[in-house]
Parts: sequence; C-alpha cells; structure tokens
Amino acid sequence: MARILIIEDEKAIRNVLRNILMNEDKSHQVFEAEDGEMGLTQLTENTFDLVLCDIKMPKKDGIEVLEFIMKSYGDTPTVMISGHGDIDTAVACIKRGAYDYIAKPPDLNRLVTTIRQAIDRKTLLHENKRLRKKVDNKFAMIGKSKSLENVRSIIKKVAPTDARVLINGPNGSGKEIVANQLHQLSARSKQYFIEVNCAAIPSELIESELFGHIKGSFTSAIKDRKGKFELANGGTLFLDEIGDMSLSAQAKVLRALQENRITPVGSGKSIPVDVRIIAATNKNLKKEIEERRFREDLYHRLSVIVIDVPSLNSRKQDIPELIDHFLNNLKDQGFAPKTFTQEAIDHLKSADWTGNVRELRNVVERLHILGSNPVLLEEASKYS
Repeated sequence: MARILIIEDEKAIRNVLRNILMNEDKSHQVFEAEDGEMGLTQLTENTFDLVLCDIKMPKKDGIEVLEFIMKSYGDTPTVMISGHGDIDTAVACIKRGAYDYIAKPPDLNRLVTTIRQAIDRKTLLHENKRLRKKVDNKFAMIGKSKSLENVRSIIKKVAPTDARVLINGPNGSGKEIVANQLHQLSARSKQYFIEVNCAAIPSELIESELFGHIKGSFTSAIKDRKGKFELANGGTLFLDEIGDMSLSAQAKVLRALQENRITPVGSGKSIPVDVRIIAATNKNLKKEIEERRFREDLYHRLSVIVIDVPSLNSRKQDIPELIDHFLNNLKDQGFAPKTFTQEAIDHLKSADWTGNVRELRNVVERLHILGSNPVLLEEASKYS
C-alpha cells in the first residue's frame, strides 16, 4: 500500500489520475490538492510515498512545490505533470530532482510504469536506510568514559587521512568497531571495507587469501581468484589479529605496503593497489618482535597511528548505557521490551568482564531471553 498525493488544479485530471491509481492497486491511499499551496499544506501534515504534481498551478506552481519537496523530503519521488508546452520546464524539473514527468493527457501504460518504478525506488531507499541504520547501530561506540572519549578523539583526527592505524586491545573490546569507524569517517567510505581475520586462515592459505592466485598455481586452485588487497582497492583493508600472521606472509605484506603492488600466487605479474591498511591485535607486538615472531619493519609500517582500545573492566561506568544499547537491539529484532532492575545493573557493573563488551552483550541477551521482566538481581548473579 502506498500513500500518494496528487497536486493538480484541473479536477478532471485529478479524477483521471485517481482512477488510474485505484485501478492499479486498490490498496493505494490517494490524497488530493487543487493548487500548490494546498499541496504544501498536505506535505507538511502527512507523509507520502509518491507525489504527482502539475507544473502550471495558481498560488504556488509545481516548481516551488518540487523545490520544497527536494529540500524537506528529498527521498519522496515526485512525478511532474506537464502540458505539451511545458516540456522544457519539465526537463528542467528533472534536473532539479523530479523523478520523471508525464505529459497531459496522461498515457495509461506510461503512467502506471512510472508509478510502479517510483514507489519501488522509495521502498528501496527506505530499506537501504533501515539497513544503513542497522549497520551504523552495530558499529556504534557506546559509552562516555574518558578512555572511550579519547579513542573517539583520535578517530576523528585520523579517519580523514590515509595514515595506517594499528589498533591494540583485548578480545571483545571493540577493535572491529574502531576499524569500521575509521573507514566510515574517511574519504574511502563509499568503497569497500574488507576484513581479514589472520588468526582464522591457515598459514599455507593466507598468501592466496591476501594476494589472490591464478588457476593451477596449487592443487585446489581451479580458477583465478582475486585477493583481499585487490578487492579492497580504493577502500580499506582491515587485518584483524595480525599478530597471528606467519613470518612469510608478513614479508609479502611488507612488500605490498612498500610498493603499493601485489603479485597473485603463481603469477609473474604484479598489480597496482590503492588500499588503506588498518591492523588490529590482542598481542603485545613489541614482545613478539623481541621473540622473533613479528617483523619489526612491518610493525613500524603499520603503527603510524596507534589506538589503544580500553577493556570493559577499565570503563565500567559505561555498562548501564551498553545494557540499554543491547536491549534496544534485541527489541529491533522482534523481542518484547524488557528492563533490568537497578540491583541487577549494579551487579553487572561489579562483575569481572574478562571477555569485555562481547561477553556483556552475550549475558544481556541471555538474561533478556531467560530472565523475568524486569530482570532481577538473582538472575543477573546466576547468568553472569
């Protein structure tokens, strides 16, 4: 069902448009305005999925209405209705942001097709916004502790640059969130953010994963495959748990960073790449260097900027806000709203969070599913 506003000063044309819309889908809700001024009133009092707007009207013409829509409701598709003498004006409206224009008298097939496409576009934009909000919510940095504010400050300064960043922090503390924030606030945000978990890939496959391979380069290479460096070209490559990368792979990563070129496994031809590198680890890389498990030259290439993500135990004042955040996420997933008693929250604030934010999230979800409403101290003590 779509909510559609017709702004047209000729009653006969309004009736034709209404009949076409209702014949197309009887579930449509159709609203009417007989001039531009009334149209603006309708727009400020209601929300619409589509606007059909005449160009030549008394009081306020269609161009004024279009400018208002583009300024205030830019994602609402607007189809301009034009007389034969208004085609040049209609084309100008397209340049101003109109979705399309229809000549009078309206052609049935053309109008129906345009309406369907415009409504589909609005639905797609709405879905994209919903997904974007979901993604943004997933990678939100929750809390107002001094240590977290310091991380935010560094991100704000570093994100617009192409400087390489090394993120230190214990497992579950939010290193991936920091990496995503750096990408989303950068000039590369419209390009790919590619993540590689170096700890999860066998050492014999890491080079193929990073640099790609050509068909026949090893037994299971049945076709050419692009590596993560090439896939992230123009964007950001996040090397998570880089402290677990083999020394041989480290040498090739170092070369790629030095030359901004990669060579797929089995190929004699190098490929230029433009990639921003963000790395993360839960290990002390300086100690790893001393014990000859990590290359010092690679460390210095990666650590132009170092961001230390605090453990949850060091910022327990953020726990109530984190609990609210996780509960809101659960509500968005279709779970019935639930709250925690102050005693339960105080208990969670006093707990030892060796698994950091990830562990807290799991406990909140567990209590939300298994606990009463509100969640009581005894339950928080049992499940945390």
